[in-house]
Amino acid sequence: MTCESCAEGVRAALREEPGVKSFSVDVSREEVLVESALTSAEVQALIESTGRRAYLGAAVAMLAGVRKIQGVVRFLQLSEERCLIDGTIDGLEPGPHGLHVHALGDLTRDCGSCGEHYNPFRRQHGGPADAERHAGDLGNIVAGPDGRASFRLEDSQLKVWDVIGRSLVVDAGEDDLGRGPPPLSRQTGNSGERLACGIIARSAGLFQNPKQICACDGVTLWEERDRPIAGKGRRKADAETPAAHL
Repeated sequence: MTCESCAEGVRAALREEPGVKSFSVDVSREEVLVESALTSAEVQALIESTGRRAYLGAAVAMLAGVRKIQGVVRFLQLSEERCLIDGTIDGLEPGPHGLHVHALGDLTRDCGSCGEHYNPFRRQHGGPADAERHAGDLGNIVAGPDGRASFRLEDSQLKVWDVIGRSLVVDAGEDDLGRGPPPLSRQTGNSGERLACGIIARSAGLFQNPKQICACDGVTLWEERDRPIAGKGRRKADAETPAAHL
């Protein structure tokens, strides 16, 4: 979508659909935001009926690291100013751990080659609620006594389409949100070594990604949150396995 006539074709299709509540079309960014009762697949099909290709604002990162740490984190762009980050990471030490989007999707040296925090505006490190922060600063997640951190965050600076191809990293310690001793506090939050990481990849829409973590159990990326890493309750066919939800 590179011209105004293309954008008008998309607008016309969206106006005629009763299930669409509101929308905005930005030609300069080749971006369409839709508030709708339709599923993401239906919105995608509606836009593509105009002859344009549509890519959904959803992404997923599969994290792996030391001490068998592993997890799945999903990103969903709810609106221009709201990005939902939802995930579960297992194998962590109980307590808070810094979580950040890093600039590079390079795992050739494990998490050491992911680059620095994603920081397109060249700001100092801060917390998610701060105006002065890296775009990739997501604050802390907290692991319980069982080593599992389940979280659901909303962020106003992160955009899914900007972070696809970059990496997500969880650190060993608590992020001080830029309020600790210099100089590292305003650079990294003093959150320690990088424990686990994964590349942020484009995903299908909510609940629509059929990719499996492991072919042995049939659990998809969207269902991973409510499953134990292994053992009873892991297999999709198990009657005691809870249904997937966000």
